[in-house]
Amino acid sequence: MENNNQTLTGFLLLGLFPPSRIGLFLFILIVIIFLMALFGNLSMFLLILLDIHLHTPMYFLLSQLSLMDLNYISTIVPKMASNYLFGNKSISFIECGVQSFFFLTLAGAEGLLLASMAYDRYLAICFPLHYPIRMSKKVCVLMITGSWIMGSINSCAHTVYALHIPYCRSRSINHFFCDVPAMLTLACMDTWVYEYTVFVSTTLLIAFPFIGIACSYGRVLHAICHMHSTEGRKKAYSTCSTHLTVVTFYYAPFAYTYLRPRSLRSPTEDKILAVFYTILTPMLNPIIYSLRNKEVMGALRRVIQRICSV
Repeated sequence: MENNNQTLTGFLLLGLFPPSRIGLFLFILIVIIFLMALFGNLSMFLLILLDIHLHTPMYFLLSQLSLMDLNYISTIVPKMASNYLFGNKSISFIECGVQSFFFLTLAGAEGLLLASMAYDRYLAICFPLHYPIRMSKKVCVLMITGSWIMGSINSCAHTVYALHIPYCRSRSINHFFCDVPAMLTLACMDTWVYEYTVFVSTTLLIAFPFIGIACSYGRVLHAICHMHSTEGRKKAYSTCSTHLTVVTFYYAPFAYTYLRPRSLRSPTEDKILAVFYTILTPMLNPIIYSLRNKEVMGALRRVIQRICSV
């Protein structure tokens, strides 16, 4: 009975900010990053939607990345900020389950979407004549839909498991959101089987896509080196280096966190790494893709001119 009561009353999120001036500074910084991420991703999504010149497979995939990042950071930061502002670290059992579900769905879907974007660039540079056929609108929609579905299935399995195990220790989760591995440290049962499934799902949704991206960009770099057009080589290199930057910021800390056994992990290190793939990456993606992309900047100028003329 005691276990059930503790489970139903929810958890306490210890958070990211220490109770000091440094904590206040970090809070203000995170809020600024959050607002930048909201503005940047929403602007990118609307820009691609409004400008007909960006209605191509690459930018269609990019618009979905912006949509995912918009939801991704909104799943984590508002609750973390409200807990700090009001001094209330509690989160209900249901709220924790919902947050965990959306976090895992978006994390898995984004990992697969980044692999789809790498495949798109691989086809565009290595097989330019076959690109319109191999990357048709139907294929693009299937890739995006598949990313969302696989992310949701993986998330549902992990969340359901986390909500059905008995918790009989302290309810304090040493994290700033309901991360399932952090929740499992509070369980009063052996969770080694689940930890193995975490390793498997991370391998399938993060490690394998990253290996695929690395292989595809190996072929892409080889093709770029053999290009005769200097302008084409610069454009291809700029596009690929941009995507590789995004991929590294997202995959590296995520894989390092979830592919390690629990005995080698520390709560402080996990929280610092989580900041990269939950907060910094959603903010950096629209900046990286817009500032280093002439087509996006050109589309932005056209949309602004259209708005001004109206």
